[in-house]
Amino acid sequence: MTLRTLGPTELRVSPLCLGGNVFGWTADEAASFAVLDAYVAGGGNFIDTAEVYSRWVPGHQGGESETILGRWLQARKHRDRVVIATKVGSAMGEAPDQKGLSRKRILDAVDGSLRRLQTDVIDLYQAHFDDPETPLEETLATFDELIKAGKVRHIGASNYTAPRLKGALDTAQRLGLRPYETMQPGYNLLDREEFEGPLQALCQERGLGVLTYYGLASGFLSGKYRKDRPLPSSSRAARVQQTYMNERGFRVLDALDAIASQHHATDSQVALAWVMAQPGVTCAIASATSVVQVEDLLGSMRLQLDAESLGRLTEAGKPD
Repeated sequence: MTLRTLGPTELRVSPLCLGGNVFGWTADEAASFAVLDAYVAGGGNFIDTAEVYSRWVPGHQGGESETILGRWLQARKHRDRVVIATKVGSAMGEAPDQKGLSRKRILDAVDGSLRRLQTDVIDLYQAHFDDPETPLEETLATFDELIKAGKVRHIGASNYTAPRLKGALDTAQRLGLRPYETMQPGYNLLDREEFEGPLQALCQERGLGVLTYYGLASGFLSGKYRKDRPLPSSSRAARVQQTYMNERGFRVLDALDAIASQHHATDSQVALAWVMAQPGVTCAIASATSVVQVEDLLGSMRLQLDAESLGRLTEAGKPD
């Protein structure tokens, strides 16, 4: 497994980035520690979280994922071994100053994230969602301020459209501010519209690092959803059934099955390896709630798909 340079930064990261959205949600602290230990032992070094994880859970306030990650970093003394990415911008409350990318919101949020993560600096600080109500100049100037203060090393965007990302990059250039250096879109064999096309071209043109999320399409591309089997007992099963259990989805599963068999791999590994091999993609984010799951995901970093396999998967996933 070879580390990849994350865009124009000096950060060298593994092609599989461990998603922290499950920490404190579907993985308690002990399970999260076990997953993190297995990920690092298997050669991973890049962990992505957000201040809002997991506010959607009844009784949670947000910050649960960062808190567990911070406790793990402190317990294992692994801060120098891993690259930490987190995000700001999602709603942390109902008040206007508890969401978005205003200067006040970012300054409040970064100190909270640093405290929960038990670190002095965040390697990659990302705008979780675009905030059209705040001028790009204000957001970018605040991020630049954090870099100069030593609280953040690099900045990135998540869930931006190509026009909005271009506007942010051009604004930073015009004002002499640090630009976004990474982009985080949703992307997998079946969900390709957000990244492929103008956004992918822009990221390649400007040299941004790309860390994709949603690589397994809520678990559908792991192969656990089949025509002749009962649905998994999960809260997302009905949505997965409605979205992906159709002719196109099963066509992709057939291709995954065949290529996985050929390469002595799993469907999950093949699906993530396809993402990692796409032009402009630096790494794929995936989460795990057990050591068995993370060890399976780690196999995607060692899987080199040939051109024929990549082409077959790409063709299978094209919209009908």
